[in-house]
Amino acid sequence: MDSRHSGFESSFLDFERGIRVGHLEPHQRITQILKRNLQRRFKQDFVVDRFGRGVYWQWICFLPRANRSVKPISNRRNFASSKFFIMVDRAQQLFKTGLQVERGFLEPPPQWESCRLAEDWDWNQLIARLEGPLYQRIRRFCRTERFHIFAGSWDSPHEYSPGQFPSRGQLVEALVGIAPGEWSAFQLYYPMKKEEVERTPGDEMVEAIMAIFCELTPIMNEIMSVRLD
Repeated sequence: MDSRHSGFESSFLDFERGIRVGHLEPHQRITQILKRNLQRRFKQDFVVDRFGRGVYWQWICFLPRANRSVKPISNRRNFASSKFFIMVDRAQQLFKTGLQVERGFLEPPPQWESCRLAEDWDWNQLIARLEGPLYQRIRRFCRTERFHIFAGSWDSPHEYSPGQFPSRGQLVEALVGIAPGEWSAFQLYYPMKKEEVERTPGDEMVEAIMAIFCELTPIMNEIMSVRLD
């Protein structure tokens, strides 16, 4: 599906309710549009997951099925794999597009034992690679492309703008210094304000999202077991 001929409208990104996916035709749904564009671009299948229910979802992700499938322990766990994501942050009034890597729990509640961090999660590769060249690549990326970072737990995150980029030690500490019973994640994303979203035609918005995903692919490839070409 060519984004120039999709039925997506930027008004489907609602800063009060979330990303509209319900009561739409398939060619209008951002889930269908982005999945088809990703599969055509990278010549492999993607899994779609989301946070939300009903007509509006707050967060939607797209992860390469092949990268999940090669995991010997966690091949049925979407949260073990790196993913592209989009979300409407209603609190910050921002639309975010980027990549996400999750840690899960070190000490999960009994009902969430399946969300315990295992040795084959991409999170482990992220932390290990930050000790090498990956940190400098992310740093240059943020400063030249104006990307932002979310690091830590959902309840008490560390958020870094391009002008307040953390040292390597600060970033690692923000990621590994989270309580064992809290869920944590790393996001590298590009933010768009409500006014910018509202004046961007739907087809151009789809193209912008895809361009961001493609920009982030080299960094994502350093963390995953299966590359996107």
